[in-house]
This record gives sequence, C-alpha cells and structure tokens, in this order.
Amino acid sequence: MESTPRVLVVGGGLAGLVATRHLAAGGVDVTVLEREETVGGRVRTTERDGYRFDRGFQVLFTAYPAVQRELDLEALDLRRFAPGATIARPNHRSTLADPRREPGTLPATLFNPDISTGDKLRVLGLWRDLQTKDPTEIFSGDDASIAQYLRDRSFSDQFLENFVGPFYGGITLDRSLSTSKRVFEYTFRTLAAGATAVPAAGMGAIPRQLADRAREAGATIETGVDIESVAATSDGPSSATSAAADVTVTVETAGDDALEADAVVVATDPPTARELTGVEAIPTDARACVTQYYRLSGEATIGADRRLLLNAGDEGPNHVVPHSAVAPEYAPDGETLLSATYLGEREESDAELATQTRETLESWFPERVFDDFERLHTDRIEFAQFDQPLGIHERLPDARDPDGPVYLAGDYTQWSSIQGAMESGREAARAVLEDLSG
Repeated sequence: MESTPRVLVVGGGLAGLVATRHLAAGGVDVTVLEREETVGGRVRTTERDGYRFDRGFQVLFTAYPAVQRELDLEALDLRRFAPGATIARPNHRSTLADPRREPGTLPATLFNPDISTGDKLRVLGLWRDLQTKDPTEIFSGDDASIAQYLRDRSFSDQFLENFVGPFYGGITLDRSLSTSKRVFEYTFRTLAAGATAVPAAGMGAIPRQLADRAREAGATIETGVDIESVAATSDGPSSATSAAADVTVTVETAGDDALEADAVVVATDPPTARELTGVEAIPTDARACVTQYYRLSGEATIGADRRLLLNAGDEGPNHVVPHSAVAPEYAPDGETLLSATYLGEREESDAELATQTRETLESWFPERVFDDFERLHTDRIEFAQFDQPLGIHERLPDARDPDGPVYLAGDYTQWSSIQGAMESGREAARAVLEDLSG
C-alpha cells in the first residue's frame, strides 16, 4: 500500500494558504510552516483599544476571479466603499463617482471641475473596451507604462495628475504611473465589474478564513516556525518533475529541526523565496509605503460618503481613507478612524508625518477644526509589493522553476495583487499534484 505523499508549504500568506487547501483537497498530507505567530503574510490586521488597523492600506476587489473562487464573501461580512473618489487640494474638494451604480452622483460627476468632459467620455469608452477584453490576454502582448497607455488614448495630463496618479498611487504605490499598463487594465476592468470592500473584522479576516478552509480540507498549520533552508536530494538527476519517489526535500528550521517531504511549496515573500530557492527571476525590487492611522473624536463628517480622498496637491499623503465611515467596526462607537498613506520609504518621523497629514486635512476642510486629531498607529512597510515596470511579467518565474520537487507560490509568479497571490497558490498546488501523480 502506497503511503500518502507529504508536502510542506513554507509561508502562510494568501498564496500559501490557497495552495494548502487545494493540496489537501487533492489528497496529500500537507502542513504549512509560518514564521509569524499568525497567518496572513502581508495581509494582517492589528486590533487595539477597539480599533482595527490593517497593515497598510488594503482593500478587496470583489470581482477578482480568484477572490470569487477561493473566498466566501458573504461570510466575510463586507463593508463597501462608495465607487469613485473625492479629489482634494487646499480649499477644494470635488466628487468623481460612478453614476451607473449611484445615479444620484450624476450631477456632481458631470460638473466635476477637475475632470474635463472629454476625459469623462474617454473613461466611458475605456470601460466598454475593457469589459470586452479577455482578462487572460491582458498579461501578454505589447506593453507600455500606464501614463503612456492613457496618453495614447488621448487622456489629458490634468486627468492623469488629478485622478489617475493618486488613485493608482494607492494601488501600485507608483504615482509616476511608470507601472505596466497591464496592471491598470486588469484592475480598471475589475473595478468596473465589482465592489471595493473590506471585511467588517478587517483584512486579516481573509487569511483567517483561508486557514479555516485549509484545515477543513485536512491540512495542518504550524506557526512560529522559521525556515533556514530548503534543499532537494536525489539518487538520480534533479528535476522539478521528478515524481518524488527518488527525491526528498529537506526543510531545516531555525530550531535545527530537519523536516523531510516529497515536495515543498515556497510561498514566502520574494526576497526570502529567492534566498531559499536560488531562483534569480524572483523580483526583489520593492515598492514601499508608510500608512498611519488617526483618531478624531466623535462621528466626524469627514469622509462620510465612504470615498477615498485623493491628494491632487503637491504636499502631504497620497490619499486618505475614511475607515470608520466605510466600516464602523474599525473604531469604537462614536469615534472616527482615518488613515493616510505616504509612498516610498519616508525619512520623516512618525510625528512629522502626522503633522503633515493634519495640515493637509486642515487645508482640504477649512470649515473644520482638527484639535481632536490624534495619531494611533504607524506601519512602515519596506516591501509592500514588487515593482512592476513595463515588460516585467514575461520575466517572472514559473511555479516549477526551483530545482527538484520544490515549487513557488506567490504573486511574483503572476502579478502583484490579491488576485495574483491566490491564483499562484492554485497553480502551485496543481503543479505539485500533477508531478506527484506522474
């Protein structure tokens, strides 16, 4: 009687958890080894004094195919942002919404002084074009930067500066719009088809649900396990497609334990994955950000329409998020929670950044006094996502690129997003199951 193959998954982020569930459902004995005390990777929520602080500004795009496939969205109890955004600069705010879903916003959107009529019509045309485009074809073919792509479609510099720059600065952490147009096309198409939301319990509810579903499928999850090395040994030639009968993978932990398996899925952050596997194609050029959370006493009127506040000016944060207006569960009753995100690694102290945010808000809302403004929490994230310049997606590694029965699962095998992470987990599990059965 043949024994059940044993697979280890190194890393309990979204990619690793999705891979684990599919492996367990495929009948293998699978264990996740996660360095931190909780699963989630880059998707985490800290709870303190009745507040919920996501690790950086993160949202869930409900129309992502992998999100719809892997998650029980109803169980996540989602809180949805209002479509569009508020464009802000000193002494000025304007609304750019989606009148298709919010007919009442039609006048404000039509007469928005920051976006020309021509650009508004071009947005409608872009929506129509991308809805007819096969999403599986987006990451192939010719590429360009987001800025060049939109200029080629005759969008004005004013539109790029007032809306696209800060809006996609929040998505790609690249306000210069030098990121691949493929990211823009996929996300713009997704935004037009679904909602932008957060779970009522914070973004950390997503990996918790994935972990629960993996356990229900029969997987084991061990936290607090730091991995030092992953090495495949074989009596014959090393091959990623070896069926594991003559190949063993040894995983050594920081506690000097040596764990053996028939296959290992490396689902860590990109720098660690490159170090563990030696795959040079894993991208390690990073986009960084700093996200701060603030309290305002009482139920403040700021952000009551549940829209992202985009900074169209030259100073201050890239964007401000009215968290408690979107999800009241993020703050104690009667309190207001905001966050501000600064792009890149900032030299300013936490206090200096908070002062910049307060001054920015005072310039946007001159009718309001911000004496009750209080900094609560700061996340400085050096590796928020990998950089995605034009042409990078052809250079990304494949799940089978490491030597021996070692596999990769991470958004860096697809594209930097929750969609990419979850899809990569499924692809890695598929590769493992195919090779083990072959």
